Amino acid sequence: MMDIRTLLHQTTRKLAAGGSPSPRLDAEVLLMSFLKTDRLQLCVHPERILTEEECAGFSLWVDRRRQGEPVAYITGEKEFWSLLFEVNRDVLIPRPETECLIEEVLKYYGPESDDLRIIDIGTGSGAIGVALAVEIPAAIVVATDISRGALEVARRNADRHGAAGRMEFFEGSLFTSAVGEVDVIVSNPPYIPDDVYPLLPEGIRAFEPREALIAGPDGAAFHRKIIREGAGLLKPGGRIFLEIGEGQKGLVDSLFRDEGCYTDIYFRKDYGGMERVAAARRKI
Repeated sequence: MMDIRTLLHQTTRKLAAGGSPSPRLDAEVLLMSFLKTDRLQLCVHPERILTEEECAGFSLWVDRRRQGEPVAYITGEKEFWSLLFEVNRDVLIPRPETECLIEEVLKYYGPESDDLRIIDIGTGSGAIGVALAVEIPAAIVVATDISRGALEVARRNADRHGAAGRMEFFEGSLFTSAVGEVDVIVSNPPYIPDDVYPLLPEGIRAFEPREALIAGPDGAAFHRKIIREGAGLLKPGGRIFLEIGEGQKGLVDSLFRDEGCYTDIYFRKDYGGMERVAAARRKI
């Protein structure tokens, strides 16, 4: 048996020794999830004694983290846009920088928007699509993914946040004829170049789905296809929002311009100063 204060201290040391870049935070998040409590309770009741059974169970979680498994896969959930999403190894873990996509969409559409049809391409956990369905109650959000397992996770997340009745789910690669015309295309597609993938942290390569990350020699295979095929799906005046990777601004800008049907092309940096979102409008 051990109290919370001691357990957090020991866990932080173990995770630091195991190479975690944020050992204290990892320890707290793991323990909060394991005990189904919050940070306030950990701080207010550091003297709480955990049973031997609780200590043993938590130790298994710590061992998984020491082996490099991401915290979100251990706890089974990740916060995005102030909403908790179920995640497992069928889906990429939502990143905070992807919230920039949501922010850009909401600059043009919001609770007052009526009769809006949005497609979230490569939905994964459904984080983007569900967040937009929550923020734009009158919208219909179409979520597509090539992974059946990912779509099952996305459906559960839509249920969790009361958005299932306003979402449609399609299994397939990028677009499907069943979708019809849309007002908004949004996507966080794979954008890691093939030769960069081996350089990613082991915790990403060993656990997160490879097909959700790599995108050909220049990392723009999916951007190229979405921009080209999206031109036929997007209503005149409709908008497209894509997450991009480091150094891809010039290439994606050219893809939009070469298509000839897009205008108002612009890019948005994330809060770390990196170009993160590419956006454009379909010419009327």
